[in-house]
Amino acid sequence: MIQITEDILINIGKIADQEDVKIYIVGGYVRDYFLGRKRKDFDISVIGDSIKFAKLVAKKFNSKAVLYKRFRTAMVPLADFQIEFVGTRKEEYDPSSRKPIVSRGSRKDDIVRRDFTINTLAASLNSETMGEIINLFDALKDLEGKIIRTPLDPKITYSDDPLRMMRAARFAAQLDFEIEEKSYSAISEMAHRIKIISQERISDEFLKILSSNHPSRGLAILFRTGLLQHIFPQLDNLSGTEIKQEGSRSHGHKDVFWHTLKVLDNIVPHTENVWLRFAALMHDIAKPRTKKYIKGIGWTFHGHEEIGARWQKKIFRQMKFPVEHLLYVETLVRLHQRPMQLVDLEVSDSAIRRLAVSAGEHLEDLFTLCRADITTKNPNKTKKYKNNYEIVFQKVIDVQEKDKLREFQSPVGGEEIMEICNIKPSRLVGYLKNEIEESILEGKIANDYHEAKSLFLENKEEWTRDYQNKFKEIP
Repeated sequence: MIQITEDILINIGKIADQEDVKIYIVGGYVRDYFLGRKRKDFDISVIGDSIKFAKLVAKKFNSKAVLYKRFRTAMVPLADFQIEFVGTRKEEYDPSSRKPIVSRGSRKDDIVRRDFTINTLAASLNSETMGEIINLFDALKDLEGKIIRTPLDPKITYSDDPLRMMRAARFAAQLDFEIEEKSYSAISEMAHRIKIISQERISDEFLKILSSNHPSRGLAILFRTGLLQHIFPQLDNLSGTEIKQEGSRSHGHKDVFWHTLKVLDNIVPHTENVWLRFAALMHDIAKPRTKKYIKGIGWTFHGHEEIGARWQKKIFRQMKFPVEHLLYVETLVRLHQRPMQLVDLEVSDSAIRRLAVSAGEHLEDLFTLCRADITTKNPNKTKKYKNNYEIVFQKVIDVQEKDKLREFQSPVGGEEIMEICNIKPSRLVGYLKNEIEESILEGKIANDYHEAKSLFLENKEEWTRDYQNKFKEIP
């Protein structure tokens, strides 16, 4: 028995009583009730005509039902909730497709088709039996034991919808649960089946794992079961170490995959921004490409940050991620090594200005990533590296404020440059703006309109000649 307290659910239950319809709140709501988590998923199972009942509820609440008749499902927006009404159904699958053949089924048919036992729990919403639990698969025991188990043979459950293999990893990450051994083995055996799932659904599940409380746990499951090589081969490729023998000494390097998961663990307590977490996942993505052993020095990964940043466009396209986050991730991956290079007390203000301008509004996120990238187990080194980052961060903040570098660009704009030089929009305009910006970054002039314009008027002919000689163009 559970206590139903939400007025919306109680009132929907009263409508069901009036219409003599049996309804149940199912899945995530009941699971999260027992786990003490915030309940936000309202999925209601209807014994009978779910479409008709959803329309009736929508009318009573002055809302409108969005219908999915093929799946005997309707969505009704009420207050701050999206409430889904599903008719009890059974599903049959063609092995080559994710799309089920849906037909009317019993209450048991409806529960059996669910992904995991912890999501099979249902509670009555009718007044006489309000809160009574249906527990066909001993789900309460699995909740108590923190076990993710399928209600049917896992090979059947995962074959019906291979995305459920990723969902198992996601629930493990969200709830800090273990995947039952038989289920884990089935995922490893059937990992290749994920290929029949659309990229949009895969990426949505991937980002849910990344947004969870323990994303490294979910990603480790994807890696160990072989799913990761099918859904994100670049990430899977980070795994592995190589040993070089030089004389009597062996030289190895750390496993970049497990280092990356450690960085992710470090950053999770400091941000819920999934794209900052993704940048942490991407910061060393190009290390396998740039890995080189140099005698007397050891393993090097020169340029991995630049190559990794350039790869992001392809990765975003491959994963079908929202393109508006691309520049942010590119920036953090490209710059994640830069702060450590500026630790030297003698470093020039010019170098500090360039970092401030390059990072722009993402400066604090960049340093959050840099701090998370400290994975040494030596406490003295950890303290030293963190102190160094704080010194550089303060330098950048001071220079940024002093030189007014937030959202930096040439004080003399492109339109004014075209008017003064009597030229049309062209690459030359950008070149002249860049010369002004470089002069500010090098400290030759202040970030001030009058100084910038004066410098431009003095140098515009020389800069134009330099441009023509460099690009062999006449404006």
